[in-house]
This record gives sequence, C-alpha cells and structure tokens, in this order.
Amino acid sequence: MEFSRRSVLSMIPAVTLLAVAQTLQARAAVRREPDASGRTVADHDALVRNTVAIFAGTAEANARPEVAPKLAALQATARTRLAAMDSAGQGELFAGVPLGTSDPNLSLSFQYLYEIALATVLPGTGASDLRDNSAVRRRVIDGLAHLHDAYYGDQSKGYYGNWFHWEIGISAHVSKTLVLLRDELAAYRPELAATYVSSMDAYLRNGKDGDVDLDSRFHTGANLADITTNRILQGAVLGDEVRIGKAIADQLTVFATIDPYNPQHGVTDGFYADGSFVQHGSVAYTGSYGKGLLTRIVQTIKILEGTGYVPGDSLVGVVRGWVTDAFAPLIFEGWMMEIVKGRAVSRTGTGYADVAAVVEAVVDLASYTTGSDTEALGGYVKYVGQTSKAGLDPASFVSPVSIARYADILKSSSPARDLGPAASHTAFNAMDRTVHRRPGYAFALTRSSARISKYEYMSGENLMPWFQGDGAHYLYLSGQDQRQSFGIDYFTAVSPYRLAGVTAPVETRRTVPELYGTLWYDNPERGFTASSESQNAYVYFPRGGNAFSGGARLGPYGVAGLVQSDDAAYTAQQAGELPDDFVAYRGARATKSWFMLDDEIVVLAAGVAGLADRAVTTTVDSRVAAPSAPVALTGRLRDGTPWQGTGTAPLAWLRYADTEQGTAIGYVFLSGPRPAVALDTVTRSRRLVRLANPDTPVTKQVFTLSYEQAAQERPAAMAHVLVPNASTRQLAAYAHGPLSVLANTVRLQAVTHTGLGLVAANSFAPGRHRVERLTIDGPASVMLRRAPDGTCSIAVSDPTTRRSTVSVTVHGPALRALSADDGVRVRRVLGGTRLDVTTHHAHGRSFTAALGRR
Repeated sequence: MEFSRRSVLSMIPAVTLLAVAQTLQARAAVRREPDASGRTVADHDALVRNTVAIFAGTAEANARPEVAPKLAALQATARTRLAAMDSAGQGELFAGVPLGTSDPNLSLSFQYLYEIALATVLPGTGASDLRDNSAVRRRVIDGLAHLHDAYYGDQSKGYYGNWFHWEIGISAHVSKTLVLLRDELAAYRPELAATYVSSMDAYLRNGKDGDVDLDSRFHTGANLADITTNRILQGAVLGDEVRIGKAIADQLTVFATIDPYNPQHGVTDGFYADGSFVQHGSVAYTGSYGKGLLTRIVQTIKILEGTGYVPGDSLVGVVRGWVTDAFAPLIFEGWMMEIVKGRAVSRTGTGYADVAAVVEAVVDLASYTTGSDTEALGGYVKYVGQTSKAGLDPASFVSPVSIARYADILKSSSPARDLGPAASHTAFNAMDRTVHRRPGYAFALTRSSARISKYEYMSGENLMPWFQGDGAHYLYLSGQDQRQSFGIDYFTAVSPYRLAGVTAPVETRRTVPELYGTLWYDNPERGFTASSESQNAYVYFPRGGNAFSGGARLGPYGVAGLVQSDDAAYTAQQAGELPDDFVAYRGARATKSWFMLDDEIVVLAAGVAGLADRAVTTTVDSRVAAPSAPVALTGRLRDGTPWQGTGTAPLAWLRYADTEQGTAIGYVFLSGPRPAVALDTVTRSRRLVRLANPDTPVTKQVFTLSYEQAAQERPAAMAHVLVPNASTRQLAAYAHGPLSVLANTVRLQAVTHTGLGLVAANSFAPGRHRVERLTIDGPASVMLRRAPDGTCSIAVSDPTTRRSTVSVTVHGPALRALSADDGVRVRRVLGGTRLDVTTHHAHGRSFTAALGRR
C-alpha cells in the first residue's frame, strides 16, 4: 500500500533522528571542550570548509569548464557591488540603497557585502584580482562594522518592518560572511564575529533567551531550517559546541512527519504522510517554502559532511522520500505547479525557475546515495532537463560544486526518467490539493476547508487571491511552454473572478492596500499588527468554514469533492467578532466533484448560488494565448448543428485549439445551463497582482467558458467534461457514452464510466445514499471498479477528516476480501457485501480493498 511505503520512508529515519537529537541536546547542555585528539576543533574547521565549498566551490570543481560561467558571474557581481560602494552617498553603504528606515535595504546591504566576500574566497587557478585580496576582505569587514554601529547594533532602533529580515534574512547573509572571512576577521577585527552573533541572538525576538523556541509559531518548517542553519554557522565561527549541538538538534525536528492529531510543540508546518507540505499552519506551500526547506536541508547535509554530528544516511533517506512523494508529482515537464506556491504565484520568476532549486537539491542528494537511488535521482535530473521548455541553466545553481555534479549526471548512463509513473493520481488531502497525471497532460486542483486556507495574501503580493482555493484548476498540456498559459501572465490577464474552475459572485472586491491604505489591516488595540495571529487568520490566509474537502484514490484514478463556504473573516464578522471597519466578503455556494479518469476529468456542481441577491459565474475554463495566436473555437449544438466563435448557446461540445502552440482542449456538456463562450484581448500590468512587480503591460487573448446565473435564479446544477488534447471526432463520440451522470445534487454526486467499469461518488450529507450497486452511509468518497474476471477493487475515504468509520455496501452476490488495507473489515450482509472502514485519525487518506466471488 502506497501510504505505508511513504510512512516507512519518513517515519523510520525520523525515529533514528530523534535519538540523535536527544544526544545532541544532552551534549549541548554542557559546554564541551576539545578532547585530546582535538576532534571538536576539527569538526568546527570541517563545518567552515564545507560551507565555503558549498558557496565558493572547490579547486577541483572550479577547474571544470562547466563551472566557468558561474565563477565569472560571481566575480562580476562582486565588482558591481564594489563600484556601488565607491559611489555611495550619505546614508548609504551602496549607491541607491538608502538606510535608516528600510529593512529590505538593510538586508540588501548585508547581501551585497556577502557577495563581495564570496568573490575573494573562490578557489581556482585563473587570474583574479579579487581572490585572496586582503584589502577587499577588510573593506567588507569595515562595511560590516559600519552597518552594525550605525543601523543594526542598537536594539532600540532595530526590528522595524518585516520580522523575517531581522530574524532570518540579515542573519543568513551575516553568518555566511563571517564563515567566508573567518581567518581575516580573526586577524583584523577579532571581536566583530562575537559582537554580531550577540546582536543576531538579540533579534531572535520570537525565540526564547536569544535562541530557537520550538513552541514559537515563527520557528517552524522552512523558517526553523533557516534559523538553525544560521546558528550552526555562527557556532562554527565562534567554536561554540553548545550552539552547534542545539541548532542541529532543533533542525532535526523538521524531518519528522507531521501527525496532525499529535503535533509536537503544536507545530503543523512540515511534510505529511501523503506528501503534503504546509507552512504558516494552513497554507499549501511545497512550491515556495517547501522548496526553500529542501534547499536548506540539503545544504545542511553538505555542511555536516564528515563531522560525525548526524548519521548522513538518516538525513538522506528522509529527504529522498520528500523528493519522490512531495515534489516530483508537482513538477510537470520542468514547471512547478501553481497550486502550492501561495502568494508566490504573483511573482515574475516562478514556474520553470522554481524547479532549478529543486534540481540542484536533487543533484546534491544523488551524491549521497548509492545503487538504484543514485540512478533514479540522476535519471530524474535528466528527465526534468529534457522535458522543460525553458531549459535549465546550471549557472543559476547556488553552488559551483553542484554545477560540476550536474554535468557528471548528464554524462552518466542513467536513463532519463520521471520519479513517478506517467499515469498517476496523487491526493494531497492534508493540504487540500490534487494532482492527476497522464501522458499528454496534468490536472492540478486547489481546494480549501476549515483545515487549509483559501489563499495567501501578504506584503503586497497576490493582491486578488480571493477564489484561488475554491476549486481553481490548472490544466497543463505536454510539450507546451507553460509560460504562455500560466504563471504571472495568467493571473495578470485572467479576471480573479473567472479563474478556471471557480464559482464566484458577480461583484467588485477591493485589495487590502485599497481597503486600508497599508499592506495589512492595522488595529493594534484589537490585536491586528503586521504579524499577529489575527492578521494571519483573517487577512493573510483565512481558512474556509467547510469540513468536506478531499477525495479517494483508486490506483491511477481519483475523485475529489468540495463544499464551498465563506472564509473565516466573513464568518467572524457576522458573529460580531471583528472591528466595524474591517471589510469581509461573503462567498458563493456550490457543492462540487471532480472525477479524474484517463482521457477526461468530469466536473459536477450543484446548489450553485450567488446569495445576497448576487449573480454568480461558474467558470468551466479560462486560458490565455498570445495576442496573435490563431485560436479556433469550434463545436456542435445539442441538435447537431455546427457552431464556432463566441456567445451563449446550447452546446453539446466545444473545442479550443491554439495551432501555434499545438494544443487543444475539449469540453463536453452533459447537463446544465447554456454555456457562454468569450475570447477577448486584454492588456493589464503585472503590478496589478503584486505591488513590487515592474509596471510591465501584458497583452493576452483570454478565452473564458462559463455558466452565468442571474441574481434571482434558483440554485443551479451543471455537469461537464474536460478532455485534454481532444480531437473533434473524440468529442462527438461522447454523445454515445461511455460517461453517465448518476446523481448531481448537494447530497450526492456520482458518475459511471462503462469503458473503465468504474463507479465513483461523493456523498455530502448524513444518511444513506444509494447509487448503482453502492449504498454509502454518510459523507464519504467512494470508487468501485469491476474487472472483466468478476473481481472488483474499491477505495473509500472520509473527506471531512472527522468521522470514526465509514460504511459502504456493495449490492449483489456476496464477495470476499482478496486483500484489504488495515482498518478495512469486509463481511457478508443481506443482499451484498459490507465494508466498514476505520477512518479515525486517517486525515482523509484512502483505504482500499480487492474483492472477489466467494
């Protein structure tokens, strides 16, 4: 069973790591002096050498021709920074970066000093006026001293703006610079390292006594990995064994698989058994914070190499599981899917660029594995490189050593191969996400609930996110440059009310800066500050109010369901719990199911209403294309009449084709109102979705296919099919099967596919639900597939995550269990076979059984 395999991958190493962490904590309790062999001093030196090798490379790696562009770029950057130092004005260390009130500028100044220092320690034999240049190094050290004296050291003046800069960002740049210049610091200003470490401790204001606090909501997941890595480096520079041991022990906690029913230190941030990754307590975040955590953890493995602090295979085994189960399903032909990037979807450098960091981590991880693991990881690196339309520039890697290793992998005999099968279904139910893959396409679905946020807005990023967790989907087609269909330009050009798959009220909402004149709702007297829990809950990433969000997986097939709800802010406002000037918006209503098969995704919706006398739009799909792209819209009406172009009509099917991209998608309408087809050319600025984006105009053709309901209409139901890469002949054939809708109400939604022998259903309400051969007790997701030999397989899940048991009866001849997951009891009952599934503390995962004749 796949769940068990993942548990083995994650939990067994975590047990080993727990023992290691306890040992390190014990060691850190008492300062340890070097033993007779000097092992502690040797370990500290190794930490420094390893860190320098990560960021500056080694003599062997830097001699490789593949690494030369990276080294040239590092030196060019350093020269640019030195020139900016030369031309700095009053109140600046670097020209154009004024200091005193801007925490991003202060962090940037420390980054620039690090980039200069890095160029002075690059190993190699080529000519360079920066390598080993003591004068330049001392100029960096003087810059550090100046920043500390004038802008950083005074605790009463610091910590304005974003906490991240003070607790993580600045410390990361400073800590690495102290490592790179350790010997020069000792000779020139030996007191400066300790002075900085003392100040960095003081800025850990969300910690405890200048150290990590594992009970702090700020010290979790990727943030915890960043903070503890900084502290490992600080300990290496100071020769502080206590700091190193405590930091490693703290960091090891991020390796443990999150148990949502028994969270350690109250932390729900991290990786879950089904591959989900959550940060900020409720945001699906594999593609941003998860990516950062992966990078940092692999760097830690490299930093600790050869020191004996932690058994290397323990760390590698866990991270190998993350790559396979958490990251690979979310990367399609080198593109990181939008569904796990939070507010980062509004940034310009996402998608293909995101995956470069993952590939570098995999490259490094492969060097710590053997046998089939090495071949699998190397094959994956090749596969991503070959399928990505952007190409992979190894010069974007952080480490010169990684570039050399990447070149070796490309030359190896490992075949290019994805880490998962071409046909797969991944239910990330712990973060309300679903990924369905087939040769030719990938379908990614976002959901939300009382457990997982509807969206993330923060710091002027992702300004119009309101419906991103309400069933928005992204349909990626093979061979396409995904930058032409998704990424920043998709969110810029497509109306936030008409994201693909979304049901949204027809109204005009205002962004947070428009509502309040600031980047957040500022009301300290009522508990609303920039990083308060109230801000998180009601402004930055509010959760939904619904329990039902999840689905079942049966082999490569899957079903998902969602009961759309208001967000936490509107609910709290209606209860009188928020200030009068706080603005919250009411959501629309819909009960939805997605049935994900081979050639099609069937979508059912019922109870669709705008509420509050509002019209409502349900978007079947939205896609963007270049303004000159030859987009063709053709179809058939229900009476067989050919149809093309735009407008509202009783369509039987529609085909969208972009011949320039070589892509096509079909839409088959099974029931519901007449769909509306639109194709418009729009021009909008990328700054519309993120304040820090350049004011770059984007012009796109925007195709929208939707159902439009007037304000006074009764709640509606509709059913349609998405058919990736469809031909006209294929679409016309759906008039004769094989799909049928068995039920489409707010209580029960179900379909059957005769070609697959499959029946799938979501039941949303208490009571008994009868559909075809199945009777389902209460809310559940169920899939039943019959094989030609008379056997059948079944999958059951509890999408509410709240039920102790779910019972399903299969009517007909009595069946026996050929195999069954733990927690599944199969017994004969009058008229059929009953399955009682123990779903207590299963967090929405699927339980399966194979049944045969008695």
